[in-house]
Amino acid sequence: MRNPRRKILTAAALVVGMAVATATLTVTLDVGDRLAREFRSLGANLVVTPLSDTLPLEIGGVDYRPVDDGAYLQESQLGKLKTIFWRHNILGFTPFLDVPAYSAQAGGATTIIGTWYQHDVPVPDGTKFTTGVSLTHPWWKIHGRWFADGSNEAVAGAELAAKFPGSMAVGKTIYVSEREGSASPRPLMITGIVSTGDSEDKSVLVPLSVAQEISGHKGQLRRIFVSALTKPADVLSERDPSTMTPAQLEQWSCSPYISSISSEITTALPGTDVRAIRRVADSEGRILTHISALLWIVTIAALIGAGLAVAATTAASVLQRRSEIGIMKAIGASNFLVGAIFLAEQLMLALGGGAVGFVVGLAFARVLGASVFGTPAAPRLVLFPVVLALAAIVAIFGSMVPLRQASHIDPAPILRGE
Repeated sequence: MRNPRRKILTAAALVVGMAVATATLTVTLDVGDRLAREFRSLGANLVVTPLSDTLPLEIGGVDYRPVDDGAYLQESQLGKLKTIFWRHNILGFTPFLDVPAYSAQAGGATTIIGTWYQHDVPVPDGTKFTTGVSLTHPWWKIHGRWFADGSNEAVAGAELAAKFPGSMAVGKTIYVSEREGSASPRPLMITGIVSTGDSEDKSVLVPLSVAQEISGHKGQLRRIFVSALTKPADVLSERDPSTMTPAQLEQWSCSPYISSISSEITTALPGTDVRAIRRVADSEGRILTHISALLWIVTIAALIGAGLAVAATTAASVLQRRSEIGIMKAIGASNFLVGAIFLAEQLMLALGGGAVGFVVGLAFARVLGASVFGTPAAPRLVLFPVVLALAAIVAIFGSMVPLRQASHIDPAPILRGE
């Protein structure tokens, strides 16, 4: 309790260092899931197609591939996507069926795209999962409203609507058939104009069931876009599972890599080819890696700064108490005992400063989470013993050099008053 100034400075340095460490570690543990969910606004990161499908033939945004050409997936199997090991990481999926069609109101040959906006999918466990383009393609902008599932309604692509403003406006009715001259074209009322920035802007989007009836492929689809929470790619995720050791294979299987989730989907839906949409997946991996690295750098810098502050105050304390150290050595105290007394003081300060720093760090983490992600970071009480251990390590290593100097103090000159 004597000479409290340096003790307070040591405790303050530990409080600041542990507060920064607590805040950054809390955000680091949260940043992966939070950013992964934020990245889902980029859309789906996986596309599932039949393994033996043919390449589409598109000219000017129109798919000229024959309807009967290529392979199809079964709509009845989509619920299995929510039964895989990583089912909770599957945030949404949307089927698509592109059908070459004819509509005089759309200028003749065009493409209709059958899909879901919001659709309840039965899962084998008896539950239902609501999904559609509202989850996998959230950036699509709609003027008007989306079609109702199973209705004779449609949404026109922005480019197509701009090209034929008289017949493709909201509230207008168009007639669509599989080919020109069909006896009974299907009437569809335009309920909205969608802007996607892709080929859908040149097409007519309809409920999946409508596209299936027009094409004659009831209950079938061409491709599935899947939005999944994934872990950033690393060396293990890029390896071929067949070349892994049993331990590596277990680690790979128990990590939500985009490759391991793809493998699970392939197992649940045999005869499919699952590919990552690289422009989305690669961006997520790079950003997550850079942010995590930055937070770790800040954490290490805070610990080093606290260690240097502890070293400075301990060195000053050793110089101030040289006479006490000399007297203790003169009456038989060993270097170990002298060092143990100083370390006991530092560890007491470390535990107190670490506890206070943890509380301050939690408050800082909430502010940081709210400012960066819009919601406060959840407190991680599991970090409390970790922070106390870090504070003790910083205190011990910060005291090493001053204590080494104390061990070399010769008591004779001190007793002579030199």
